Amino acid sequence: MEILQIGIILVIFVLLCIPTGKYIYKVAEHEKTFLDPVLDKVDNFIYKISGITKEEMTWKQYIGALLLCNLVPAILAYIILRIQFMPVFNPNHIGGMEQGLTFNTVISFLTNTNLQGYSGESGLSYFSQMIVITFFMFLAASTGLSIALAFMRGLAGKKKTLGNFYVDYVRIITRILLPVCIVISIFYIQQGVPQTLSANKTITTIEGKLQDIPMGPVASLESVKLFGTNGGGFFGANSAHPFENPTPLTNAFEIISFLLFAGATVVCFGHMIKKKKQAICIFSAMSVLFIIGVVICYAAEKAGNPILGHLGLNQIMGNMEGKEVRFGIPMSALFTTATTATSCGAVNNMHDSLTPIGGLVALVNMMLNVIFGGKGVGFMNMIMYAILTVFLCGLMVGRTPEFLSKKIEGKEIKLIALAIIIHPFLILMVSALALVVPQGIAGISNPGFHGLTQILYQFSSSAANNGSGFEGLSDNTMFWNTTAGIVMFFGRYLSMIILLAVSTSLASKKAIPVTAGTFKTDNGVFTITLVFIVLIIGALTFFPALSLGPIAEQLTL
Repeated sequence: MEILQIGIILVIFVLLCIPTGKYIYKVAEHEKTFLDPVLDKVDNFIYKISGITKEEMTWKQYIGALLLCNLVPAILAYIILRIQFMPVFNPNHIGGMEQGLTFNTVISFLTNTNLQGYSGESGLSYFSQMIVITFFMFLAASTGLSIALAFMRGLAGKKKTLGNFYVDYVRIITRILLPVCIVISIFYIQQGVPQTLSANKTITTIEGKLQDIPMGPVASLESVKLFGTNGGGFFGANSAHPFENPTPLTNAFEIISFLLFAGATVVCFGHMIKKKKQAICIFSAMSVLFIIGVVICYAAEKAGNPILGHLGLNQIMGNMEGKEVRFGIPMSALFTTATTATSCGAVNNMHDSLTPIGGLVALVNMMLNVIFGGKGVGFMNMIMYAILTVFLCGLMVGRTPEFLSKKIEGKEIKLIALAIIIHPFLILMVSALALVVPQGIAGISNPGFHGLTQILYQFSSSAANNGSGFEGLSDNTMFWNTTAGIVMFFGRYLSMIILLAVSTSLASKKAIPVTAGTFKTDNGVFTITLVFIVLIIGALTFFPALSLGPIAEQLTL
């Protein structure tokens, strides 16, 4: 029965990806959709008051527009968080945010990471929740998908320009994010998620004690938090809180929400390049890695602690520590795997309470950062590995490697090698720094192997722009806020810039006719090869660190 629950959700996800991906493609390529009669007028009004022209951009212009569009809101957000003590939609009288935490929060939500060094209900005013957090969730999601669409256009190779960032950005919000999030918000309200500007309620419990019940505009944030693969919760408990995730139905809906957009991006890619078999190949490779993670995480949490197993307790309970009884082990394991595979970061259980192997799955998902990913980023990273796979296979058979009928040459491989190196460099080097400076060591709440895992998780989550945390780490200090903020920033923008340069380089090349000797990249052999290349290069890069963390911890149980 538990396996059936997981299976039903995954089948629904796959079936919804097909129409969603086609719709995203139509929005990206300005093909006719049913919303055009109304939203064309809205978009044109936005273009007019913003001074936006529809001129095509080169990749450098596209990146420049992206950075500018992210920089200005970041400055405004920093100011708002610092002065949020003002009585503007602040009925709970929340004070201004400290500068180190403000820096971390702005970078976190700007980069689609949503790592939270504060507890949601006590750290932000309603004004900040709406104007900074909710708005940034739209901004970051639209930015990520925009860069993915530009990347796809380059791979399609139809022209040297990659579209217009401002137009992509506006159309993604007005035609995809806003309409869907409005519908989702209404559904959440119907299920019991609050949407109010009233202050927290103080009630008398049946035991005669007073308890504060947190309130706020939760449903509107919750919708884009999940559909936009953002992950930052209104409450500190995130999707384990009954006001964010009140029922088993909303729990299943949340999992599908943050999987859907990520998976649909691959379907959109198939339409963009006019090669659906290629998209199926990429989607299949992602799915294989994802299902492996789900199976391992579920089995680990079901087995629980070997010590309890000897007492016969695990046969009844498994590892229920840190999990909601209303979700149980299967939905907790699926949520954990899906949220770290999609760079969402929302949690419906305490990841610090996962078994060492369960935590290992979440870590590896973020270290690989290719399994669906958040808003196109995971897709771009998987294409990076696909190009690398073609190159390695070409070396083995003595042929010039080709991908999508374009030659893969030294320039592209150097850029891809740089992109692959950046991710582990950010995670491992900053983790090493945290282990040698007093400010870093002071944040570790668990000595030994688990303490190392906490540090690895913090910076893996930051570099992969995931945002989930082990939460046992005392990370709200100047050292942790600053280092995590830097890792989030470079983990987001460096890979975007490098991979867009790769896409542009391929777009400028002439297509090579397909012959009998062409290495096919749209069949089962390539899918299997791609999976192994990801595991060999991606996973083995981190194997020494994982051996000293969750693997060593598992062996000591």
